[in-house]
This record gives sequence, C-alpha cells and structure tokens, in this order.
Amino acid sequence: MTSIPDIPLTSHHRIEADGVHVFYREAGPTNAPVILLLHGFPTSSFQYRELIPRLADRYRVIAPDLPGFGFTEVPAERGYHYTFDALAKTIFAFTQALKLTRYAMYVFDYGAPTGFRLALMAPDRVTAIISQNGNAYEEGLGDAWQPIQRYWREPTLEHRNAIRTGLTAEGMRHEYSVGIPDPALIKPEGYTLDAALLARPGNVDIQLDLFLDYANNVKLYPKFQEYFRTAKPPLLAIWGKFDPYFIPAGAEAFKKDIPTATVRFLPTGHFALETHLREISIAMREFLMEHGESTASEDAAL
Repeated sequence: MTSIPDIPLTSHHRIEADGVHVFYREAGPTNAPVILLLHGFPTSSFQYRELIPRLADRYRVIAPDLPGFGFTEVPAERGYHYTFDALAKTIFAFTQALKLTRYAMYVFDYGAPTGFRLALMAPDRVTAIISQNGNAYEEGLGDAWQPIQRYWREPTLEHRNAIRTGLTAEGMRHEYSVGIPDPALIKPEGYTLDAALLARPGNVDIQLDLFLDYANNVKLYPKFQEYFRTAKPPLLAIWGKFDPYFIPAGAEAFKKDIPTATVRFLPTGHFALETHLREISIAMREFLMEHGESTASEDAAL
C-alpha cells in the first residue's frame, strides 16, 4: 500500500488586537518554534497557503492579514489611520494576544517595514529574519517606484489618481507576472483574490494612503539598519532578482550591516513564492535549522 505523507492542516482564526479583528492562518505544534509570516501589497496570508504546510511539521507557523488586506476586519468606529506605524502597532498587539514571545519572521514587501518595526519594538523576540524581496535600503528601490516617489514629493490629487489607475484586476495580474520568465507558471487564484478584495468599497483609498506613507519607511531605513548592526539577527535574503520594485542591490545591502547574512537570488520576479516555492521552503528550513531554531526551541520548551 502506498504511503501518503502526513501534511499538517492549516486552521483559520480571528482574534481581536488593537481594536481590529485580525484574521490569521496557523499550522504546526503549539509548542514548536514560531515563524511569523508577514505579507505585502497587494496580497494577504493567502500567499502563504502552500508555504505553511511545508514548514509546519517542525514549526508553529502563523500568518496574519494586515489591516486593509485579506480578511482582517477593521470596525468603522475604530477610526483606523492606515499608516505603517499603525500596521506594526496592530501586528505587535496581535503577537501579544497570541502570547508570542519569540519568533522568526518571514517578511515580504510591506511585511518588511512592518516586521522591522516589530524588531525595533522588541528586538529580543526576533530569533531570525528571512527577507524575500523585503527592502530596508534606498539602493534597493527600483525604477518602478518612480510614480510613487513623485507622489511623495508632490502629494496632489493628480499624482494620487495616476497611481489609482493601476489598482485594477488587470493591474494585479501585471504585478504578479512582471519579471517572471514564464508567466504561465503564475496561478490566477492569487491575483484574482487580491483584485476582488481591492475592489471592496474604500479599499483603493486605503492602498493609496499606504503608498503615500511608504515615504516614512524610507526615513526609517537608518533605524532599521542600526538594528541590524547592533542586534545582528541571523538573516537570509532570498530574492527574485528580476523584481522591478525591490532590486538585487537591496538584498546585497544587508551584508553591510550583517556581514554574516546569507544572500540568494532566484530567477524570478517580485512574487517569488509563486514560482520558487520549493527552493524557498528548503532554503528556509536549512537556514532556520542552522541559525534560528536552537534558541527558539529552548524558549518553546520553557
């Protein structure tokens, strides 16, 4: 009789944190080392649907939806202001609600400035960082940022609306395929869900507010870099080298502040998990077993 491997099941939950109903996916033993998966624009924890079970035999894997994304719900009476400081505050409250005192972080795109703020708030909690096209250096900003950088310099309605025109179903499909040598590898479920959630009333303006606030992430880059230099967390930068948004120089730059950082490039674009899931999951497991697991395991055993 053929043996079928035991694949961990992912469960789906909501918890109240910072006045927000945070939706999250979770799998793995509750006493195992924790990996916190933080998604980016325009995605949600759905982007980790295939990564989670590939890690959950050995780790407790938790992937929340950021406010404004996925299935996290922000009550209107909360009066939420969509900034990266606010996203980080909510996700920090989320980790508090789940009593997460030690965790490795996988940060992608918006997940990077969110996760790096968590590290500034509680550096002793971070056991390791995996950055997949999650930037912290000005040299990592590609030419694709030019329309948004113009919006930073001149936050006019004209420049806001110029970005708005790309926040469509076709725009989301393009986001996923750009820089991918074979776009046929991209499953339609991801960008179709993103587009549907983006089309909810008011959500496009949430995204435009976050685009404008991203300038404050760039201003914080020096503080993130100081954290890297002082805390020196084990760091794996695994990067789609054809990403037009966060270019390879951003991955290489981590080594300036963390000389022991591991930097790997994959022949793909921004959404590297869509084409290189196996390579990323194997690299993560090897990296965490070498660098991050012993400390986290000791904490989990307490």
